[in-house]
Amino acid sequence: MTELQTEQHRRDFLYYATAGAGAVATGSAVWPLINQMNPSADVRALSSIRVDISDVEPGTQLTVSWRGKPVFIRHRNEEEIAQARSEDVSSLPDAVARNPNIPGEDPATDENRALPGHENFLVMIGVCTHLGCVPLGDGAGDFGGWFCPCHGSHYDTAGRIRKGPAPENLHIPTLSVSEGMILTLG
Repeated sequence: MTELQTEQHRRDFLYYATAGAGAVATGSAVWPLINQMNPSADVRALSSIRVDISDVEPGTQLTVSWRGKPVFIRHRNEEEIAQARSEDVSSLPDAVARNPNIPGEDPATDENRALPGHENFLVMIGVCTHLGCVPLGDGAGDFGGWFCPCHGSHYDTAGRIRKGPAPENLHIPTLSVSEGMILTLG
C-alpha cells in the first residue's frame, strides 16, 4: 500500500468517526426534548380507572371523573329501559351508536348503547356534543334523560340526542366490567 492510499484510508476513518460522534451527540441532545413530550406518570395513572358499581341503586346515577371529563354511570330502572327501547332509531337525529366497545357503526339502539351484559347500566361521557357543556341528569329534559341548559339539547334515557343543536349522541367510553361489577374505564 502506498503512502497516498494509507493517507486516504486514514482520512476516510476520520470522516466516519467524526460523523458517528456527531450522530451520537445529536441523539443525546434531541432525546430529552422528545422524551419531555411523553405524558407524566400522574397522567398515565389516570388514563384508566376502576369504579365499583355494585352499590348503585336502580334509578340513580353516579358521576365520576375520567381524563378530566365527567362520566355518567346510570343504573336505569325498567321504565327507563322500556322507554329507550320503544323509540324508532331511524327517526333519531343521530342514528349511530358510537360505542367503541362494539365494532363497526351499529345503529343507536338501546342494546348497542347499554353496558354489554348489563343492559340496566348506561355509561356515557357526560359532555354535550354541541359545545362541551355538562348536561343535567336524573330525568331532565323533554325525554326523561339528560338536558344541556346552555343551548337546549335534550337526550333520552339511552343518551341519544332527541332535540336541540347537539349533532351526536353522548359518547360512550372504552370500558369493560368484571364479575364483581367493577367497571374499568380506559
